[in-house]
Amino acid sequence: MLLNAIWVGFFLIGFLVAFFKMLQGDLGIFTRLMSGLFDAAKTGFDISLGLVGVMSLWLGIMRIGEKAGLIEQFAKLLAPLFHRIFPEVPKGHPASGSIVMNMSANMLGLDNAATPLGLKAMKELQLLNPKPDQASDAMIMFLVLNTAGITLIPTSVIAIRQTMAIEQGLKGFNGADIFLPALIGTFVSFSAGLIAVAWVQRIRLTSPPVLSFFAAFGGLIGLLYLSLQGLESHQLNQRIGLIGSVVILSVISLFMLAAVIRQVNVYESFVDGAKEGFSVAVQIIPYLVAMLVAISVFRNSGCMDYIVHGIGSIVRELGWDDRFVAALPVGLMKVLSGSGARGLMVDVMKTYGVDSFEGQLAAIIQGSTETTFYVLAVYFGSVNIRKTRHALACALWADLIGLIAAILIAYAFFGHSL
Repeated sequence: MLLNAIWVGFFLIGFLVAFFKMLQGDLGIFTRLMSGLFDAAKTGFDISLGLVGVMSLWLGIMRIGEKAGLIEQFAKLLAPLFHRIFPEVPKGHPASGSIVMNMSANMLGLDNAATPLGLKAMKELQLLNPKPDQASDAMIMFLVLNTAGITLIPTSVIAIRQTMAIEQGLKGFNGADIFLPALIGTFVSFSAGLIAVAWVQRIRLTSPPVLSFFAAFGGLIGLLYLSLQGLESHQLNQRIGLIGSVVILSVISLFMLAAVIRQVNVYESFVDGAKEGFSVAVQIIPYLVAMLVAISVFRNSGCMDYIVHGIGSIVRELGWDDRFVAALPVGLMKVLSGSGARGLMVDVMKTYGVDSFEGQLAAIIQGSTETTFYVLAVYFGSVNIRKTRHALACALWADLIGLIAAILIAYAFFGHSL
């Protein structure tokens, strides 16, 4: 299995590199590896338990929506599209509604809402899975679309850039200048993931429902861009926060209102759904810890630095502009760790300046790619999937295309030519 090979490879390659560093005089390398190992295990445990409250909240809200019949209505609305992309999911199945809600939360950048909704969808897809320890086609499509998911507005990235601009004494800086480039980048990544899975599973994407979805989404992007055009950075951040808050609270209120109309006991429905939150969070602990400790060994041994330096040498030999190489660690780390990539993004901005090409590219990459290994470990771990089939390969392909697209888009918007 590919995931097993990568996991073992992280450990063994990291150990060998650390061993050679020790022979060269770096006597503290194994101490750093051990420290990082235990820190990663603790982080995995803390993240899992930290999800309990949020998952309980959203699983409870989802149960209200189910009882009110709105989840079923969401599924019926997108049934033509979902029937093409998820052919093995029966029409009207609860999984369709959960998938819709998850993707909507991802688009709005509502990570805390998206994760529990995604875990809910995985549990429902598992009920349709004839081989409980092996990922089904529908699970793989759902996971890849999550790892390459479209984010309309990279709120946290914009906020970080604006804060750092103040620290660096920049006046009149617009931290949202990467909004459109990041949006295009995440759309390219999403399309690459969808096409890759569709090719493996032989799903035809030229059907009218799929083409209509892309046309409608393209129109939505255009309207959103026009509505935010010309706003100052602080106004844009405020507007973005307002959009997200209004949408999510409107959904909650709509669920409750519909449940009341249908004479559903709203409180008991919420509690019934929220009970699942703790068990799901505990279920993912071993999977998340396993992935994070392997990544820690690979990163702390210096393997990531060797990869970046090697790429930089090749780029210079080809005579290309090598400014993008400084931001590559953000893209490589984003596949492994979201918090690690965020730290590397901040480091690039501190080193080169938040308004530099390197800083802009790092922000675009951070805003248009996803933490593939985290999503894979959490989502598949929540339903005890051990055989991931082509999920990882398709997700990594989408990440690669997204990273290349982010670099080209950054040059098109900010860097003239490669």
